[in-house]
Amino acid sequence: MINFNGAIVSEDANILVQNRGFLYGDAVFETVKIVNGKILFLEDHYFRLMSSMRVVRMEIPMDFTMEYLEEQILTLVKNNNIESSSRARITVYRNDGGYYLPQNNTVSFLIQATLLENTAYFLSESEYEVDLYKDFYVTKQLLSSIKTTNRLINVTGSIYANENGLDNCILLNDTKNVVEALQGNIFMLKDNRLITPPVSEGCLNGVMRKQILELAKKINGIEVAEEIISPFDLQKADELFVTNVIKGVQPITKYRKKEFSIEVSKTLVAKLNESLSLV
Repeated sequence: MINFNGAIVSEDANILVQNRGFLYGDAVFETVKIVNGKILFLEDHYFRLMSSMRVVRMEIPMDFTMEYLEEQILTLVKNNNIESSSRARITVYRNDGGYYLPQNNTVSFLIQATLLENTAYFLSESEYEVDLYKDFYVTKQLLSSIKTTNRLINVTGSIYANENGLDNCILLNDTKNVVEALQGNIFMLKDNRLITPPVSEGCLNGVMRKQILELAKKINGIEVAEEIISPFDLQKADELFVTNVIKGVQPITKYRKKEFSIEVSKTLVAKLNESLSLV
């Protein structure tokens, strides 16, 4: 028997009792965007998921191929009738058993999908204000670069942003340098140099981050670099933006008292849609 919200019920009545993703955050996940029945950047997502599973010593099933994952996701969105534009999240968790030490490394997975409004990536030009989140810091280690279900810094940071009327917050690492935003990687344009922190600083190895790095190299007059960014650098920037696979590019218009342009963000969104034949 267990006590669930004040009621004594059978242990079998609650599937969370032994779920390691719930008990220990022993899970990894990927969020993908589906457009017209196709998963965008499928290969990048698949290999990042496989890499994440290996990092945390999960056993990868023999049938867990890229084609199998694609089929599972697309079958779900087709059943939900949201093939035209949707987001799906696949969470892979280690199976029940054990305490900190698992009884085995086999896995199960759960896929959820919801409708998205836009097919193409859309650039919002409305005000978008951010500030630093300094209650907790990201550690510079391999675990920080993969998507595990241990996201309390993102949760508490989102609460902080909401309480302070901010649209997002910027996370710092344990050496007080810029890592990323709460919902994606961060890019800074200064003097025609587009800079994003290297993965070694503790940022997520983002799928959209990879696409933007490649697309930006095709813009005349822009130099692209992966370099350390300090909080002081942000106030000297010409442009700041956040990237993820669902939103694409989100321009930051205000950080503290500094306001920023959005011209390169516009160019990148246009190139992104063009590269994916979404326009």
